[in-house]
Amino acid sequence: MTTATNRLKPEPIAGIVFAAGKGSRMKGYDGNKTLLPLIPRGGLYQGERPLLLEVLANLPAGPKAIVINHHGDKVRAATAHLQPDYLPQPTTNGTGGALLAARPFLDRVRADRVIITMGDVPLVKAATYQALLEQLRDRDLMVLAFDPADMGQYGRLEWDEDRLQRITEWKYWRDYAPPRLARLRYCNAGIYAARRPLLLEFMTEMEHNPHRVEKERNGAWVVIEEYFLTDLVEFMARAGRSVGALTVTEEEVTGVDTPEALRTIQARYAERGPRR
Repeated sequence: MTTATNRLKPEPIAGIVFAAGKGSRMKGYDGNKTLLPLIPRGGLYQGERPLLLEVLANLPAGPKAIVINHHGDKVRAATAHLQPDYLPQPTTNGTGGALLAARPFLDRVRADRVIITMGDVPLVKAATYQALLEQLRDRDLMVLAFDPADMGQYGRLEWDEDRLQRITEWKYWRDYAPPRLARLRYCNAGIYAARRPLLLEFMTEMEHNPHRVEKERNGAWVVIEEYFLTDLVEFMARAGRSVGALTVTEEEVTGVDTPEALRTIQARYAERGPRR
């Protein structure tokens, strides 16, 4: 028999946080960028409250996993008290590769719904993650989006009526004709909510469809295989699954890619303080 207490008990949500990156544009900093401080003390890169801890605190209750690579030992040390799973990403082979590194966690975790987020977006509110999850009542996959002041080189969302069809990267949409481009108003924030069984199913399709990308490594140009998390949108839409998006302000989803972005986030965090 189901008791009232059991009916009201929140369903656990699996949370996956990408924290493998170096932050190559953070001049003078060689650490893991998710460990940069929200509260600076004596310098931009020294202080308290790592970005990653704030992200983890804002995620819904449930099992957590952190994808690690660069200075993974320091990520472990900073978060060990929270007892998350640690998922090594041996090669930084894209956001899709980071999700593929999380497959062992997704295979064994007991949670129907999953949040996928990044370790350098500490201003995303707990209520925003919850709102994404609530939309899974009617959708199979949800994408967090924003309306930017400057489109820059963000991936843009392409719709067919009320269904999201794909996320188109800058190298493709930059050649679109102005009327088509004008319809692509919203940009991808890189944060997703999904049903775990479906996510695992379409991760297999993603794994079978890598992208060959030319990159500079150690002074030489090489072709490597990368996996794009955004491909899940197109794969699911093509299979007739319902994919939607939730929009928030650009400020909320600001990530830390440069020293200037870090200063901005530190200032905003000082103004508002921790918010759940």
